[in-house]
Amino acid sequence: MRLLVGLGNPGPSYAANRHNIGFMAVAAISHRHGFSAPKSRFDGSFQEGEIAGERVLALRPLTYMNDSGRSVAAASGFFKIDPADILVFHDEIELVFGKIRVKRGGGAAGHNGLRSIDGAIGPDYWRVRMGVDHPGHPDLVRRHVLSDFSAEERPVVEKFCFAVADAMPLLLRDLAKGEPNNFLNKVNVTLNPPVRRPPKEKKAKDGEAEKDEKDTDGKTS
Repeated sequence: MRLLVGLGNPGPSYAANRHNIGFMAVAAISHRHGFSAPKSRFDGSFQEGEIAGERVLALRPLTYMNDSGRSVAAASGFFKIDPADILVFHDEIELVFGKIRVKRGGGAAGHNGLRSIDGAIGPDYWRVRMGVDHPGHPDLVRRHVLSDFSAEERPVVEKFCFAVADAMPLLLRDLAKGEPNNFLNKVNVTLNPPVRRPPKEKKAKDGEAEKDEKDTDGKTS
């Protein structure tokens, strides 16, 4: 059993914020894989479903970002889920918009949601870090993450979240091996499909080129 946690803040005024991309990703996963309707449990929005034959729980804490750990601890404690089976989806300012990384453990790196979870269950869980860009100066970080994605960015955000959702079977298999490379490659190819170049024309051999010229010269109008 796995617990997927999407970090964000509740309420319509925060819904399109960069800080809420974790909410968006878990909502996309739940939708794509046909999870149950959301219920209010564990101080959050809770759903259940299956991915690749494995039971998966989805939680979006409604405690506000800074108290996310309370919700995560309540759900993981009730279902007796080890931190190693918890995946937290969150915004990452140290990655460019549209990039994604996965790691287990580590520090909070200034992210209040992660800090809260670390304090509640410890740091030994998986973090799915979804890039939202850095504003360029530490004083601008709070305003940046609490601002909405632009109109140009929103279609990319939706594609980003559904790329993650579609690749979730790979992620669950990858984590059993401790290496999320297949998942990362799948998301990257979906967001940045390879450019198909037209085949190069074959160069005619010298003899064939000379023959073509003679044939052309010998034609009468």
